[in-house]
Amino acid sequence: MDTLLLSRIQFAANISFHILFPTITIALGWVLLFFKLRFNRTGERKWMDLYMFWVKVFALSFALGVVSGITMSFQFGTNWPGFMEVVGNVAGPLLAYEVLTAFFLEAVFLGIMLFGASRVPGWLHTLATFLVAFGTTMSAFWILVLNSWMHTPVGHEVRDGIVHAVDWWAIIFNPSMPYRLSHMLLASGLTVAFLIAGLSAYRWLRGDRGQEVAAGLRFGVILGAVLIPIQILAGDMHGLNTLEHQPAKVAAMEGNWETQGNVPLLLFALPDEETRSNAFEVGIPSMASVILKHDPAGVVPGLNDFVTAEGEVMHPPVAPVFWSFRVMVGIGMLMLVISWAGAWMLWRRGVEGMPKPYLWGLTGMSFAGWGATLAGWYTTEIGRQPWLVQGVLTVEQAVGDIASGMVLSTLLAYVAIYIALLAAYVGVIFHLARKGGRYDAPVASPGMQPAE
Repeated sequence: MDTLLLSRIQFAANISFHILFPTITIALGWVLLFFKLRFNRTGERKWMDLYMFWVKVFALSFALGVVSGITMSFQFGTNWPGFMEVVGNVAGPLLAYEVLTAFFLEAVFLGIMLFGASRVPGWLHTLATFLVAFGTTMSAFWILVLNSWMHTPVGHEVRDGIVHAVDWWAIIFNPSMPYRLSHMLLASGLTVAFLIAGLSAYRWLRGDRGQEVAAGLRFGVILGAVLIPIQILAGDMHGLNTLEHQPAKVAAMEGNWETQGNVPLLLFALPDEETRSNAFEVGIPSMASVILKHDPAGVVPGLNDFVTAEGEVMHPPVAPVFWSFRVMVGIGMLMLVISWAGAWMLWRRGVEGMPKPYLWGLTGMSFAGWGATLAGWYTTEIGRQPWLVQGVLTVEQAVGDIASGMVLSTLLAYVAIYIALLAAYVGVIFHLARKGGRYDAPVASPGMQPAE
């Protein structure tokens, strides 16, 4: 295991841990704003109870996201110096915009969200919630601008091996950015929907039958049922965009070796890069061509087109991309079934009529969004290999010249710490759910002074 492979694994471990928490905070900020606005309008205590419970989850997620994000930024200098040396003129400003326009909003106003409900005027507490929610979305925007540009780089020129920005509008609104941004925002919404529904179901099963628990369960199920079909549509559009700009990635996702028409949609296969074929294929005839080309005879690119005459493979490793894509889609289909079944039961029976097996299943889906997000992220990032910036910079060119033993030791330390932190996070989340409780402190209505 050389420095390149170890550095890739280390960065993958860091970003896999980090992405879990922004995936929650991006959408949860807006959900908290919804809860607060509902309380402002109706005066019903259940909405404030929901707000004060979930703002704790937001704060915990925000803290872990910040800590893990810092370690990633260090790795740009330690493990991947070639990245900033070559594309720093683009990446540096975009990362700075994220800090200046987004992170400061979250950090400054989070304290008011957490502790200000009974200490500041109601309008200020609501405004603080909005600014934090806006900040999380802007943070996602700038990070996804950079990530999208790395997949579909435009608006730049290369002089003496260094990338220089020539059109910032083209860089920011690069060809894949709208699709990646919408796909990620919807993924965050689904993650939060199932987290709220799952923890509310857990509280309900433990005998906590308060109005806020029922409202949270209803809200989570309905939000998931609304967002999942939109996500399926957004994912299809994202796939078509990827086919246009990164056909090798799509070929790996489909496990398709030869450029041809009538390509089946493989439900199961074992891709083998040595024989450049699949074993044990189970698929739906011509369906991949229908999905990607809207024509059963539509020609889909094959992996063999991305091997040079000298035998150099210029497509991603097939099996990880093939399987991670199917895990993502599989979890998405499960979300569709669970949320729509729940919405039907809510319509027919209400929360009180939901059977225990369904509620336990919903509890088990509490962190399903994490699984789908990670699988989608692996599909996207592994699918870009061997490029770090598509067509501009390879991963091998960017890695630092450091001892493999040093990378291995820090990798093991990172993984051990992350496992411990993740276990603690999940444990605290369920501890909060078991503790439950109402928020009894007086709260100022909009426009009022702090409650006495």
